Amino acid sequence: MAVSIRRVIISCRNIYPLIGTSRPVSHFAASSYFLRAACDLRPDLSSSPAIGFLFESRRSFAKARKKWDDDDNDELGVANGDAGSRIEIVNIGPIIKSTAISEMEAAIDAVSNELSKLRTGRASAGMLDHIIVETGGVKMPLNRMAVVSVLDPKTLSVTPYNPNALKELEKAIVSSPLGLNPKPDGERLITAIPPMTKEHMQAVCKVVAKSCEDAKQRVRRARQKAFDSIKKSLPKKSEGKNKGKDKENIKAKTVSGFSTDDAKRLEKEVEELTKKFTKSAEDICKAKEKES
Repeated sequence: MAVSIRRVIISCRNIYPLIGTSRPVSHFAASSYFLRAACDLRPDLSSSPAIGFLFESRRSFAKARKKWDDDDNDELGVANGDAGSRIEIVNIGPIIKSTAISEMEAAIDAVSNELSKLRTGRASAGMLDHIIVETGGVKMPLNRMAVVSVLDPKTLSVTPYNPNALKELEKAIVSSPLGLNPKPDGERLITAIPPMTKEHMQAVCKVVAKSCEDAKQRVRRARQKAFDSIKKSLPKKSEGKNKGKDKENIKAKTVSGFSTDDAKRLEKEVEELTKKFTKSAEDICKAKEKES
């Protein structure tokens, strides 16, 4: 018992001086202290040949990446120090021209398909394409069920892929507004083109004239659309004045690279295309009028 009391007294003599000289320390300060101590005790890994190679490679990669970014910025015309900025230069001219050509070709194809449905005094393989045939509860165009060929300027031959659908084909042709009366001939139908009346010829001419005008209007709309795209692609005058203000906000910018001379040259090409496709529409309509 006496020994235990003596040990307690000795412990108190050692603890009281420590308590008197101590000061309150937060857990944040303590964590920072121990972190610095741990860093001081960390071995110098860069002195190792293998680990040092990794440190040098990482620094070299960072320098090369920065140099690559700077070179790209200079090539793309980005101002000094605009790291991360990108300006993409796009040649918009071929895109505008190809779009105009596609729309004009679509207009010519539309008028050609429309006129092929008209019955004239001359037999045409496409004059039956728009007829819808119903077989087995399914409706589909005639040109997907049979082959239409021209035997002579006044006679058509309709040969079905499935001979069992011959009656359905005959019924569909008779029901069409073309006024045709096909006759069975073995596994095919022979369709004679009757002569056109004066009233029918006049009606066909009106339809041809309207279809021609519609095609030319579509061609002109494609031209106007191309002109509008060219105008929008030209750099605006205010862009030069505000260049300094917008410089800080540039992150990814697309520039058309389009000059006034390029715009004039492209407008001239689009105008030539307009004349070419307009003449094509007129030629198709004139050929159809001659058939009637």
